[in-house]
This record gives sequence, C-alpha cells and structure tokens, in this order.
Amino acid sequence: MNHLRIALWSVLPYLVLAVLVTGTAWRYRYDRFGFTTRSSQLHESRLLRVGGPLFHFGLLFVVAGHVIGLLVPESFTERVHVHEWLYHANALLVGGTAGLATLAGLVILLYRRLRVPAVRAATSRSDRAVYPVLLCVLLAGLTATATTMKPHPYDYRRGVSVWFRSLFTLDPDVSAMAHAPLAYRVHALLAMALFASWPFSRLVHAFAAPVGYLVRPYVVYRSRGGRRVPAPGRSGPGGRWRAPVAARSGPRSGPRSDSRGKAPRSERDTLTRR
Repeated sequence: MNHLRIALWSVLPYLVLAVLVTGTAWRYRYDRFGFTTRSSQLHESRLLRVGGPLFHFGLLFVVAGHVIGLLVPESFTERVHVHEWLYHANALLVGGTAGLATLAGLVILLYRRLRVPAVRAATSRSDRAVYPVLLCVLLAGLTATATTMKPHPYDYRRGVSVWFRSLFTLDPDVSAMAHAPLAYRVHALLAMALFASWPFSRLVHAFAAPVGYLVRPYVVYRSRGGRRVPAPGRSGPGGRWRAPVAARSGPRSGPRSDSRGKAPRSERDTLTRR
C-alpha cells in the first residue's frame, strides 16, 4: 500500500506534467491548425449561447478558486487578518456557485451535442473520451466542496494544499494527500487524467486563446466602388476626402500606354496609389 501511495502522489503528478508539456509541444509542432474548438455554431446557436458562457465563465472562477486555495498558504491569510470561517464561507459560496454554473453549462453543451444531429456527427473520438472525464471531475469537485458544510469539515489547506505545493519543491508530501478524504483523492486523480488527455483533445485550444485581439490595431478598409470615401483618420464635412480611381473604357489623356494599352509599371503604380 505504501508503494501505491508513492506511485499515485509522488510519481504520477510528474508523469502527467511531462505528458501535458510534451503532448502540447508535439500537437503544436505537427497539428498547429488543430488548436481550435472546431466550432459548431453554424449548426445550432440557441443552446450554445446559454451553455457556452455558463461553462467558460464558471470555469474561470473555478480555476481562480483552485489557484488561491492551493497556492496561498493559511499563514498568509492569517497575516492579513482573514478569519478561517470567512475564508471557508467565501470558498463555499463562490466556489460552489461557480462549480454549479460550470456543471450546468457543461450539461447544456452535452445535451446540445447529443440532441443536434450535425453537432453529434462532428464529435470526435477524443471528445467522447474527454467529456465524461470532465464531467466526473466537476462532480467530484462539487462533492468535495459539499463536505465543507459539515460541523467539523476537513481542512484541505492543511492537507491537499500542502501536498500540491510540495510538488514544486520536488519533495512531495505523500502523507498529506494519502490521508485526505476519498472525495479529494478521487477529484485529484480525475484531474490528473484530464490533464494527461488535454493535449490530444479539443481542450488544447485553451492554450491558443485569442488574447492578441485585445491589443491588435484596427484594420482599415477602402471602398473600390464609385462613391467617395473618407481618408483614414478624417471624417465629416471638414475632413479630407479621396475619390477612388474609376476605370475608363475610352481613350484617355495622361500617361502613355504600352503596346497592350497599359501604362508603364511605374506610372500604373502612381495611379493606383494616388
């Protein structure tokens, strides 16, 4: 039994991390265009408009809660005068609400994927494997959160959090995790299974979020029709207007043409850039 505990809580986390990093690098190297959700919005959008925001925004709060709960030690909250009961009440209220929202969004998305034939046909084998794992991770996490409602709940900040932080020091505290309640251990094992399958599913698109859209410059479009369009940065009656060059069918006065009826290259460039 001692060897099994060492394998689960001391060796397996590093194996999962190695699979996550190398698998993501391999996917980016050989399937860069596969970093996408393979959106099915064209097939059905009514359920997607409800389930998508519920799942994604709820998941953001869930991840933030895990980061605070696992990485922030209890001594720090005591130093900033945050009482333990207030911390656990906030974790139960905010974390439970975020978890329920994420679960509701995932259920709606799964119902949509099973209910709409076109969306169901676009479901890959990796999706069929990763969705049940994701659902079980959420259920196990909500079960672990519900255990904090007991009169004398398990303090994960003195057990699971200690084990998680010890992984970064390359000296895992196996006993801290081995003595945790069953719900926490199941949640941790399912989470590791999810991270191990992450690079080989559509979940990998989380590493390719379009953050650049927030800071990219505007794209300026110029009309090719006959109407007058304002120059970039100018608008209104006092602005500087520029009319596009219209094509002419008859003879024209201006730059000389070559034998094919076209102006020399340098003069053509001048005309198109005017």
